[in-house]
Order: sequence, then structure tokens, then C-alpha cells
Amino acid sequence: MENLVSAVDFWNDSVQAQATMKKLSNLNKTVEDWESLDSKIELAIEMLDLIELDHDPEIFQEVLSETNEIQNTLDTLSFRLNFSGQYDSGGAILAIHAGVDSQDWASMLLRMYTRWSDHNGSDPQILDVSYGEESGVKSVVLQINGDYVYGNLKSEKGVHRLVRISPFDNDHARHTSFALVEVLPQVDQSVEVDLNDDDLKIDVFRAGGHGGQNVQKNSTAIRITHVPSGIVVVCQNERSQRQNKEIAMRILMSRLLDLEQQKQNEKINELKGKHISAEWGNQIRSYVLHPYQMVKDHRTGIETSKTEAVLNGEINDFIKSYLTYLVGNKNS
Repeated sequence: MENLVSAVDFWNDSVQAQATMKKLSNLNKTVEDWESLDSKIELAIEMLDLIELDHDPEIFQEVLSETNEIQNTLDTLSFRLNFSGQYDSGGAILAIHAGVDSQDWASMLLRMYTRWSDHNGSDPQILDVSYGEESGVKSVVLQINGDYVYGNLKSEKGVHRLVRISPFDNDHARHTSFALVEVLPQVDQSVEVDLNDDDLKIDVFRAGGHGGQNVQKNSTAIRITHVPSGIVVVCQNERSQRQNKEIAMRILMSRLLDLEQQKQNEKINELKGKHISAEWGNQIRSYVLHPYQMVKDHRTGIETSKTEAVLNGEINDFIKSYLTYLVGNKNS
């Protein structure tokens, strides 16, 4: 890649060149991290040799401290090996769709993923949102920028189930709510997606706001239908038709890319003899707030009673557990 970058005509295609430079930078950083760890291990071994000669307790404590640091670094770098997918190192588009009477639950998930993004130095941006009639959101689409965002958040794809005493029920009965989370890789201009203009049906309509009020008198909202796949994307968050169309096209390309990945995974799973569940047919995680406090991932079995922390974005333990489980399944 360094030879490619030094070529005379490298910058003729600036979009492809920038993508290559970013990939090269990530690879160099990975190599530097492992080489740095290797140097620390060699130094620690040399210090151990000194201890054998001098029996110096201060050097022993220093080696002990350095060994703990080496172990932590090794754990971090080893975990990064889970991010081997083509788009794992980039950002993600995350969509939340509320089930029947679950708009409040969808808004709680929106808050959870926004907090997770803030905790992890990522940049969340709402691309499109459809509000509930009284409260919460019917659906929302987030773009989350940052390193390895898609690699982490792909573990969140699926149905999330909430059990609680509903604040909207005067009888204080226990309610179960469902919401579907989609996680798509962010598509930049360097990624080629097979998209034919003749396959697109584009409709323009007037954007609606909270409570059914019209945000604008002009028709600025965009609905794009990809006829061959049946994928429909709606964007009405921006005030100009051009901006809404750009965002809708970005989301459509991500959905098509995700669809292609699903097809490839299905072929692999068919060869392995594994069953693939429908999106709405299986919940991946339950959040129980009554009669006890528990969040449990049904794929890995990991659970915690710290429900408030999880709903405030502390989901890294669930992410790490699933990615480790996923690698184990791929190798089996």
C-alpha cells in the first residue's frame, strides 16, 4: 500500500486516494501498537534477568507493574482482532423501530445508544426521526461516526424487549414492549454499490412534525423505493429536499450493502447447517425493570442487575461478550 501511495498518479482519484490513506493509517497504527507491546515484553524479560542476579525488590515491583500493563494492552489488542470485517473499522447507521405501543421504549434505546456514543468518543447525529402521536418515537435513524463503531454496534442488531410497570397505565400493570434495532455499515464514496437509477422510485411529500403538525408548507420529504429489493427509505428531517434526498440515498446504499452481506452470511450458514431467525422472530436481549432488575443477552447468557447503568449507555460488556461469542461460532 505504501508503494501504491507513492505512485505518481495516486491522487488522480481523490476519493479512492483518501480511502486508501485512511486504511494505510489504520494498518500502520495496528503494526505500531503490536511492535510497541513486543518491545515492552523484551524490556520486562531483561528486567527479570536483573532480578535473578540482584534480587532487588524495587525492580521486582516495577516488573510486576509492567506485567500488569502488558496484560491489559494484550487484552485490548487481542479484542481488536474481532474487528476483521470489511467495514468494522468505520462508522455505522443505527435505526430503531418501535413495536406496537412501544414508542417510549424506542426513545429509551435512542438515549442509550446516544450515551454509549458519548462515552466512547463517537459522534452521533440524528438523520431522520418520526415522533409518536403522544410521546416517544416511532422510528429514528442515527449516523454514528468514529473508529470501530460498526464493529462494536453490529452486536446490537435485533429485537430488544422491555418488561416494566408502564408509566402510562393507570392500573400500574406490567407491560412488555419490543423494538427493532438495525445496524448498517456507513458507506463512503469509495465503496461501490450496484445502484441503477431505473430501479429507484422517488416520491416527494410534505414533511410532518410532532403531533401531526406540518413542519413546512413545501414538499421537502423524500421517499425512495428500491424496486428490486423492496427497500423503502424515508427522510424528512432536513428543511431542504436536496438534503433529505442525499441522506435517504446514503441510508439506502447502507441498507443495500447490508442486504448483500446478509446474503453472503446465509450462504455460509447454509453450508454450516445453521438456522437463520427472522428479524422480529427472536429477541436478542431483555431489559426487565419489574418485578426484579435484570438485563440479559439471550445469545451469550451474560446478564447484569445494573439496569440503570445499561440504559445510560454502559453496554460494552454485552458488546465484548457477543463479539467473542461470534468469533467462536465462526471458527466452529
